[in-house]
Amino acid sequence: MTLAKHSVEKIGGTSMTDYVSVRDNIILQPLEGSDLYQRVFVVSAYGGLTDKLLEHKKNGQPGVYALFANGVNDDSWLTALLDLKQEMLNINETLFNGESLQHANQFITERIDNAQHVLADLQSLCSHGHFAIADHLDTVREMLASIGEAHSAWNMAALLQRDGVNAVFVDLTAWQTAQHMSLDERIQLAFQDLDLSKQLPIVTGYAHSEDGLMSTFDRGYSEMTFSRIAVLSQAKEAVIHKEFHLSSADPRLVGEDNAVPIGRTNYDVADQLANLGMEAIHPKAAKGLRQNKIALRVKNTFEPEHKGTLITGDYVSDKPCVEIIAGCKGVYAIEVFDQDMAGNISQIDQDILRIIQRFKGHVVSKDINANTITHYLSTNLKTVKRIHRALEEQLDEAEIKQQKVAVVSAIGSDMQVPGILAKTVKALADQNISVLAMHQSMRQVDMQFLVNESDYDQAIRSLHSCLVEVHDHGDAICLAS
Repeated sequence: MTLAKHSVEKIGGTSMTDYVSVRDNIILQPLEGSDLYQRVFVVSAYGGLTDKLLEHKKNGQPGVYALFANGVNDDSWLTALLDLKQEMLNINETLFNGESLQHANQFITERIDNAQHVLADLQSLCSHGHFAIADHLDTVREMLASIGEAHSAWNMAALLQRDGVNAVFVDLTAWQTAQHMSLDERIQLAFQDLDLSKQLPIVTGYAHSEDGLMSTFDRGYSEMTFSRIAVLSQAKEAVIHKEFHLSSADPRLVGEDNAVPIGRTNYDVADQLANLGMEAIHPKAAKGLRQNKIALRVKNTFEPEHKGTLITGDYVSDKPCVEIIAGCKGVYAIEVFDQDMAGNISQIDQDILRIIQRFKGHVVSKDINANTITHYLSTNLKTVKRIHRALEEQLDEAEIKQQKVAVVSAIGSDMQVPGILAKTVKALADQNISVLAMHQSMRQVDMQFLVNESDYDQAIRSLHSCLVEVHDHGDAICLAS
């Protein structure tokens, strides 16, 4: 790979649905000091398509994968796949015409039809008792996920070529390739003959590897591809283009006039956001960038003149402050009380965590006292019920309760502000919001408050008002360079 002073940039799915904005605001408006080339673009599937290929990321509504996995003798997956194929062809029709439309349709039709044949054959095979569908589901998930990014990357490269840019489609999906290799080897092989000084690679966000990206990173796979390309090519900067700024709070909750871009922060803050399910960057993808001292910039596709938010490993705000109010709904508190827990709490906690991990529950936070352990899980009700039943079987003398709550968090690179906890609790109390639990770490980078889910929106607004809006931050809390 050419070791030029280039950037590696990722374009999110919602942005990808607006080709003209991507072309005019990103491709044709490179970062200051850069030219049209010396950039690599990793693209996500068009907004919503991965949800339909797999399952809806937030509400769990089944896509093609989930329908196939849950009904080996049911053809509902086929109906969903054919509907998705038509949706992809409809997208093509808005982007291409004439002969170019035929080429675009031929590319994605071949992929969809091939996947359909594979799934039909597998379904038939697993109707026999000697073959179990569960043994193949990881591979099925990877195959289906790859279709979305192949579609958007091929289209983007073709559209840019039409518009005079020397774009190159770089397919990391290993479609119909029998050669297995590591993620790093696949990237190096794909880039070895590219000249970044005169070619603009448009790369699939999904990359096939012998270990399987999705088994480790699930829906964060495109961020891992993006991160490894940046690290292996020694990029000067990594950039993520989204449909919004990395702001002090969700503008839809606090108002667009009140939310302000963060401008500067560090990877520690990015990890806290990822823990809450916010799409900054997957922690393991961020780790590679941080270790290799590659800065990450998050930009708004629709405000190209704004420098966005720069994330580095060593940044600490000049003055202690809160940089972002964030949180998540749909959190379940699972409380385990046992009078005999005192003195044996570490062993019981390990037993609980093993069960949570077995069902792939994501722990946002937890409380421990002498005889009670409460884990706060960001997952769906079906998973919570399974965890609850398993805990009852494992800890037959314990009292186990569950409650749906929400997490609201104040986060910053340095929040060592005297009295900030008292001020925050008072702000919530003034709005008649009951705090069910709260946490403040000694590192002073975040405060978490557990509240009733019905109080979530007001809690976000209240904390943003008292911790962020009271300061006149202007265009950003700290302007990015």
